This record gives sequence, structure tokens and C-alpha cells, in this order.
Amino acid sequence: MTRLEDGVEEGTSEVQNGHLDPSADCLCLSRTLQNRDQMRANVINEIMSTERHYIKHLKDICEGYLKQCRKRRDMFSDEQLKVIFGNIEDIYRFQMGFVRDLEKQYNNEDPHLSEIGPCFLEHQDGFWIYSEYCNNHLDACMELSKLMKDGRYQHFFEACRLLQQMIDIAIDGFLLTPVQKICKYPLQLAELLKYTAQDHSDYRYVAAALAVMRNVTQQINERKRRLENIDKIAQWQASVLDWEGDDILDRSSELIYTGEMSWIYQPYGRNQQRVFFLFDHQMVLCKKDLIRRDILYYKGRIDMDKYEVVDIEDGRDDDFNVSMKNAFKLHNKETEEIHLFFAKKLEEKLRWLRAFREERKMVQEDEKIGFEISENQKRQAAMTVRKVSKQKGNSYSRSVPPAYPPPQDPLNQGQYMVTDGISQSQVFEFTEPKRSQSPFWQNFSRLTPFKK
Repeated sequence: MTRLEDGVEEGTSEVQNGHLDPSADCLCLSRTLQNRDQMRANVINEIMSTERHYIKHLKDICEGYLKQCRKRRDMFSDEQLKVIFGNIEDIYRFQMGFVRDLEKQYNNEDPHLSEIGPCFLEHQDGFWIYSEYCNNHLDACMELSKLMKDGRYQHFFEACRLLQQMIDIAIDGFLLTPVQKICKYPLQLAELLKYTAQDHSDYRYVAAALAVMRNVTQQINERKRRLENIDKIAQWQASVLDWEGDDILDRSSELIYTGEMSWIYQPYGRNQQRVFFLFDHQMVLCKKDLIRRDILYYKGRIDMDKYEVVDIEDGRDDDFNVSMKNAFKLHNKETEEIHLFFAKKLEEKLRWLRAFREERKMVQEDEKIGFEISENQKRQAAMTVRKVSKQKGNSYSRSVPPAYPPPQDPLNQGQYMVTDGISQSQVFEFTEPKRSQSPFWQNFSRLTPFKK
């Protein structure tokens, strides 16, 4: 089949009396539009069907498992049920409201005319409750695995399934469903957008909903990555000598930036060289050993929730009576305490200022969705440290730093984007950017020996 100069394919139009029949082209275009409408209707119907099925699934978990478990105080404590089921009841209540609104937007006679984009946008804040559930899911699997070693629990959960007339799937399969569901929304919306004409009244809402749900799933995925790194944070802390006060994991879960700077605390203080580790909520100060430069000593910390960052122009500072170059201050918002920092180069100072902005942004986002490390996860991290310590014995070895964002640009926005080509079978396996293997991390690993 060849293409004619006027843009019409041979064989697609009828020829009558030596002339092309334009009505045949109109018919072809009409069929194309009908096919697209039919495909959009199919996607809409698939979304509605999966939502109804999912609600039944959540009901079975809450009434078939959780409700029955609460009756058996001899087998389950409140803490165990919180670990196993997380906030599944909150998700169930949210989804019921979401589906009710989705049903109102569904056009029974012409499904392709349904406008479901606004429904996702109206409920966008509610989807953040999945973050808590997904962050807790690993703990739930571990707790279930421990219980299933006892035949009593195997028989109990199977009896619950039969009583509720649930499909033949083990309880851990049921509990995985919310994790899979939140990951599937961007895929469904991308497919819906594909078959939605730009002049369709739902087009811009679907496009906006797709962006929202991609952000939700990527942020959940990013927090899972952070939780996977807490073992390494605990291991790093164990390598720092003379540690005092609370553990890093009591308040923080991410190392944002690190480097060496000159530091003066309070007016007329002595200029000191320190290594600084900026985590969310706090910055840890360390000193290198004079002989073993790969050994760190704990020298204090700064509560970032109480301080504001002040950029300083080059020149003379009257308060500190020193010459300023590549400097900035941390000023306590409640007292007059001031920390003065000097970077070696302007570029390094700018990286620190960006890192401080990223730290505040991360704290605000965590507060928004209630992200935190559970006590069980902290215990697991401590156990890992003890296990590694036992394996290493008394010898020093350099621990591998967690996979943090590239230090060259702490605000690299690429790490918050989800790629389009995500398989439906993937759970928490969104493509993440390759992290920098720069000399910076080689230097960092030299500063983090593991000590028993």
C-alpha cells in the first residue's frame, strides 16, 4: 500500500468515476474514533471492576482475618496485630469513600464519557495513607513468618479464610494486595490517558491525576529505599568512637550531605576543623583521629529543627571578629547561639546551602504523610549491627555507606520521577537513578570504619 501525495493511503478510499470518494475517508475516521472510544470504555470498565474487587478484598482482610484475630487474645497481642495489619482499616475506609465517588462519575450508558480524573484529584491527599502501610509491610511479613512456624497459627488463618469464603490465597498474599494496588494506579491512568482525546472533558484531569499518582508511588518507593538503608546508618554510628546521647535512628532516617569545614561556635570561639554529617532533623559533628585519619570521634550534634540557615557575604564579621569567605551561619531561633562555618570553595558552600533546603523539604514531606521508623525496624537495625560486629570480631573494617543521593546535587529532582515503563508485576521496584560512584563516596567510606 503506497501513500498518495495528498496524504491519503491507496486502498482506503473508494474511486467513483475517476474521483476519490471523501465519504469513505470520513467513514474510516469515524471507525478510528469509535475504536478509541471503545478502548477508553474498556479501560474505564477495567478500573471500575478492579476497584470493586479490591473493596471486597479489603473487607475480607478486615472482617475475615483482623476481626477474628482480635477475638483471640490468647494468640495475638495488640502490638502484633498492629505490625501484621498496619493501618489496613484506614485504607478500607478511604477506599470505600473513593469508590463511592468513582461510581457517581461512571456513565453506565456510555462508559467512555465517564469523567473519573477529578475523583483522583479530590482524594489525592488520602492516598498518602498507603505510605504507612507499605513502610510497615516488611515487618508484617517477618512477624507472619515467625508465627507460621507454629502449626496453631497456620490452622487458625486457614479457618478464617474458609469461614469468610475467601479465595484460596495465603494471608501474606492478601496483605500484599494494597502494596500492589497503589503501584498499579499510575499504570491504569497512563493507559486511560492514552485513549482519551485531548478535546475530551476528562483529558486534563486524567493527565493531572497521573502526575499525582506517580508522585505518590515514587515517594512511597523513596521511603522504602530509606528504610532499607537504616541498617547501614546504624552500622555507621557504631563505627564512630565516643558516641553520646540518642541514636541517629531515634530521629533521622537519611544522610543528606557530608563534608569537612572549618567551624566556630559562639562569638570569639576557636576555629576548628570538623567533619559534618547532615541528616534529616540533625547534623552530627565528628573529628578525625590525628594518626588514623579513617577513624572518627563523636563531637556533638546540632538540632536542625531549632536553627535557621543564614548565608554570609565575604568580608569582615564584627560578631566573630574574623574575615569571612565562603561562609554561612546556623542561628538558633530560640536563643542567640550561632554556629559559623567556612567551606573551602564557593561551590562547596552552595552545595551545603542546597542540602539544608533539601533537609527542611524532606522533614516537611515526612510530617505530611506521617513517615517514621518503627520501633521494630530500629530493633532489627540494632540486631544487624550486633550480627555484623560478631562476624567482624575486634578488627577494623570500613563499612559501605548507604546509597544516598549524589553529593554533587542534593536537590537532583530526577530521583523523584517515576519512569513510564513499569511492569504491573513489579512491587516497589520503580526504576531509580544510578547513584554516584564519585571519589566523594570513596572518601566517605574511608571515614566510616566499622568498630565492634
